[in-house]
Amino acid sequence: MAVFNASNATTQYTLLTVLVNTAVIGNYSKDPKNAVTGILNNGTYEGRPVSLLKYFDGMLASSNRGGSEGVAVNSLDGGGAAPLMENKPANGTSSNQYFLLTHLYSYFGALLGCTAYGKEGFPAYSGFGSQYEVHKFMDLSHDEVSYFIQEVGLAATSLGVTTEDATAVGKQLDMVFNYKCAANATVIPAQGPQQQSICIADDCPTAPNATCSAYKAQVAEPVPANDTNMYTSTRSAAPSGTASGGSGSQSGSASGTDSGSTAESTGAATLNVLGAVVMGAAGIAALAAGL
Repeated sequence: MAVFNASNATTQYTLLTVLVNTAVIGNYSKDPKNAVTGILNNGTYEGRPVSLLKYFDGMLASSNRGGSEGVAVNSLDGGGAAPLMENKPANGTSSNQYFLLTHLYSYFGALLGCTAYGKEGFPAYSGFGSQYEVHKFMDLSHDEVSYFIQEVGLAATSLGVTTEDATAVGKQLDMVFNYKCAANATVIPAQGPQQQSICIADDCPTAPNATCSAYKAQVAEPVPANDTNMYTSTRSAAPSGTASGGSGSQSGSASGTDSGSTAESTGAATLNVLGAVVMGAAGIAALAAGL
């Protein structure tokens, strides 16, 4: 891949494409600075095994398409890893895979504060604002969300971002998405504060600014897509107290009530840190130098 000598909408979008694709499938760029397993491959978090493929290949009825139950969606129906290795989201533009990957490019572009985000050549994010709503039928554990965040950080450092900057970003992602009952936070400025907790399993730590009463009382645990008894058990997604312990497809209905000005300002401040750390001019240059 060529080294970019300019920072514009096209180059920034290409960088986000490479970053996300690397996080998803692992290293495929020339001479990466470190190894990235990829979230679609079996890996480990702090020595414990993690496998996220089942949330992408349609084997679980875990995607939110707006109903009261999760549905099975194959988000690898656009060629799987092959087009990603060619710096593309998918083969063609009509698959679930194309929808998911292009939304991820734009989502991370907004989250990381890319200066050309929303300009011609770098589409603005048009998916749903509440990542809790998107992921609520997945019943993601702390290790699963942490592994996703880990691979994003490793993808960034493999492309030239410093370990210190990647670690800082990882900590902020952890606070926004990896604590249950978190107060509403703004990730996409145009969408305002939303419920963002992705980690809602029993082992997920409870957010310091927890608003458990604002989250839906019950969510279903995902089961295999061919299971005729689709939902055999439910558990509380909004427990009281502090839990023990220590980020799918963009579908579903966005919802959530603003928890107040304090929650909004906290979320906005958190995501502003991300923009300052990674995708200012220095961050773009660092990524470009790694390509």
